[in-house]
Amino acid sequence: MGLLRSASKLFLIICTLVLTSHCTQPEASITHRTEKGKALGTTYTVIYEVPSDTVSYLEDIEAVFEQINASMSTYLPDSDISRINKGDTLVKVDDNFVEVFDKAREVWETTDGVFDPTVGALVNAWGFGPEKAISDLDSVSVDSILEFTGMEKVALNDNRQVVKEHPALYLDFNALAKGFCVDMVGRMLDSRGVENYLVEIGGEILAKGRNTVKDKSWVVAVDDPLQEEGDRKLISKLTLENRAMATSGNYRKYRVDEITGERYVHTIDPRAGYPFRSKVLSASVLASTCMEADAYATAFMGMNLEEIKATLEKTSGIDVYIISVNDDGIQEFRTAGFERLVIKD
Repeated sequence: MGLLRSASKLFLIICTLVLTSHCTQPEASITHRTEKGKALGTTYTVIYEVPSDTVSYLEDIEAVFEQINASMSTYLPDSDISRINKGDTLVKVDDNFVEVFDKAREVWETTDGVFDPTVGALVNAWGFGPEKAISDLDSVSVDSILEFTGMEKVALNDNRQVVKEHPALYLDFNALAKGFCVDMVGRMLDSRGVENYLVEIGGEILAKGRNTVKDKSWVVAVDDPLQEEGDRKLISKLTLENRAMATSGNYRKYRVDEITGERYVHTIDPRAGYPFRSKVLSASVLASTCMEADAYATAFMGMNLEEIKATLEKTSGIDVYIISVNDDGIQEFRTAGFERLVIKD
């Protein structure tokens, strides 16, 4: 979103290092159940504590996926957001849509428009979304699309209907809906009385409690943004407890300028209308909710380090790990809150 990633936006995969705990039972009768599968165009893993091997919340997890898809998937033609994007003004959105819409507006305001869920038409035009790309995209075409781009041009009325200033305005929540889905799975487990769990969807993570089988905090890791395709190199490991983490990076999904050879990310600047050519290689964000972490991880990919630091001053409860490149090589920046969680080898 304003910086919107497509459904496969996850350039950086956050690797959970706890999956071997599945169904391990030490002397105490603590059991972890692990559910794995595909959802939202990616993979998921949910590890949660259960009182016995006969307890499973897989159906409830899948019900969450179905609910979010029905509301906000731009890849499903009959979803609420797809119908709205096609011009259906009678759609009344659900509570999930309202919550995501409100958070998107909040982050849009905090980032001065860098994050913008109305950038979907530009994402499609550049070939990074579910719609067909414009083959001869030029500055005139970009300027025309910018006429119906901007969060200030859309609102929700009292009947929960989306009101757009221009019928061609295209909403896309892919930059925070996956994180929201992680949160919703967590809420479902909370409602079932589960006190210890780890939810991961496409690299977006929410951890609650501890890994009680191993009697320690959940441990997660961040990939090295300079690794080659197909490799798996970790650059940082950290503990995660009652917090969420999301990461974006520009090294897995990018395009190459045929003239300069410069690579650029598939995150679109909603103010200029072109893909960002950011020096930030990856942005990992810790927050109380995965939706918030997801949104800011996306936004920070379109900022320089000083802009990121300025944005952090306007927020609370957010910590980051930024890897960028400058004339001197690789530059790393961690907030104190992130640094405290890093596992020192």
